[in-house]
Amino acid sequence: MNHELLPTLLVIAGPTAVGKTAAAIEVAKHFHTVVVSADSRQFYREMSIGTAKPSDEELSAVQHYFINSLSINETYTAGDYEKQCLDLLHDLFKSNNVVVLTGGSGLFIKAICEGFDAFPDTDAAVRESLNKELDTYGITYLQEKLKTADPEYYQQVDVNNPQRVIRALEVFESSGKPYSSYRKSNLSKRPFRIIKAGLRMPRPELYNRINRRVDLMAAQGLVDEVRSLLPYRHLNALNTVGYSELFDYFDGKTGMDTALDLIRQNTRRFAKRQITWFGKDKTITWLDACDKDLADKIIALV
Repeated sequence: MNHELLPTLLVIAGPTAVGKTAAAIEVAKHFHTVVVSADSRQFYREMSIGTAKPSDEELSAVQHYFINSLSINETYTAGDYEKQCLDLLHDLFKSNNVVVLTGGSGLFIKAICEGFDAFPDTDAAVRESLNKELDTYGITYLQEKLKTADPEYYQQVDVNNPQRVIRALEVFESSGKPYSSYRKSNLSKRPFRIIKAGLRMPRPELYNRINRRVDLMAAQGLVDEVRSLLPYRHLNALNTVGYSELFDYFDGKTGMDTALDLIRQNTRRFAKRQITWFGKDKTITWLDACDKDLADKIIALV
């Protein structure tokens, strides 16, 4: 294939709070193009403050896709995203030579850039049994099971997401083969070029930004947002940082200050896992997120 004739998917990746949204919008404006989100928490309409969605002003600056596209009641996998996003890109590339894809969900970026193997059919009884184990013994018990069954995937997955942990164990217990063995080692051929820019900054600075962001979320009404979602707390979409800590507060298990401290701490841990995940991708060109010419440097990669 002649790469010069192919449209370009420009991926802007990196940990939470590093500045991906602002960079993506600036770059998209330069190319007169759109932004496609690869942030699996921002898909959900009911979750805004706690997922640090782009502001209304940012959303109106350029056309965004896959933000507010789902309800928390809908189940949605990386495989679903792969299919829908590839269909969307097929249409977008008819009128755009460049499309910007941005987000911190490594698994969803991987789905678009590389694809997945077909996973085996699993036994519903296995899933039911694993859900009972979660209720009885807690997430730590299942994390340890996954660590033993599939240490490779354990290092990559968000181990605090019960849905992901149970899915991996379900595949393992149904097929006898680790979940990671079904994930593609060969890249799927895509009908577009893929260029990846990674944003990074010194860890202390990133952690300070995360702490400040949590303070801002609290000021914007995060507590009220989570209170409004209490009736839906059993849904997988809400089993995530920024929400589960406040559910514990509403249960009387922690005080408000402790809950907000835990959100800061768990978000920093999440960022650390994202840095590890993206650090393994040798196709990413890393750029200083604090560089005043950041957008120009991303644009120059194309």
